[in-house]
Amino acid sequence: MRARRALLYMPGDDEYKIKKAAELTVDSVVLDLEDSVSMSCKNTAREMVAKSLAEVDFLGSERLVRINPFSSGLAEGDLEMVLPSQPDGVLLPKTKTAEDVQKLSKILADFEKEHGWENNSIAILAIIENAVGIINLKEIAQADPRLVALICGGEDLATDINAVRTRAGWELFYARSAVVLHAGAFNLQAIDMVTTDFSDAHALEEEALQCMKMGFGGKQIIHPNQIEPVQRAFTPDEEEIAYALQLIEKFEESDKNGQAAFALDGVMVDLPVIIRAQRLLKRARAAGKLL
Repeated sequence: MRARRALLYMPGDDEYKIKKAAELTVDSVVLDLEDSVSMSCKNTAREMVAKSLAEVDFLGSERLVRINPFSSGLAEGDLEMVLPSQPDGVLLPKTKTAEDVQKLSKILADFEKEHGWENNSIAILAIIENAVGIINLKEIAQADPRLVALICGGEDLATDINAVRTRAGWELFYARSAVVLHAGAFNLQAIDMVTTDFSDAHALEEEALQCMKMGFGGKQIIHPNQIEPVQRAFTPDEEEIAYALQLIEKFEESDKNGQAAFALDGVMVDLPVIIRAQRLLKRARAAGKLL
């Protein structure tokens, strides 16, 4: 599974910002057709996103498109316009049910077949941003093979449940935990909510580190200044990598000697610790920190 430490949103109708985003070292660029585009500019955005996907070199960044929700009546038109340019994935906003994911997957499958593309070559990332979506997470998470990630949409979710947004974010802690739990249960990535204050890099990194410790694999961002602190928070450092490698080496030695657990630096190490070390190394490889 590819690294999605940071998903950077860019308005789909802003050619300058899209081209600037393509020059940045960010795991994923999201060309947005939804919230950042006014109703009067939807068609312009569709044309710009299709053109950008076809012509702009994103230098290795994943090329994602956030369409409008099916309930808006705009999603089908979005897909008809941008899919021929073959994005790497589609973000489905306002996901409420497994049927929402399956409906999108059917449209993607038809395009893949029509154009002779590899089956399931276009991924789905479901944005969970309402109470119904949280309640239906179990069904959504196993809705379709092309679903690769669950994304927590914090601002819309807070509005939907009539919560007051705070810096600490405890009003959304249950929902965020539910997203992580279901992503883990069904081998999906969990992507955390946006931090709207992009001027405070220290607070942003603290929040990113917190959500990494919760189990999230990445975070949505809305400004280029957020790329470096967020991607750093989700990237194991040299000391962590070295310790994980040491743990696995000691575990293999212990296993050969018929021991399921061993002590290292005064700490008891058993299989769950080794699994966490293996996953840390997997994240390091995905981030290009380890071969």
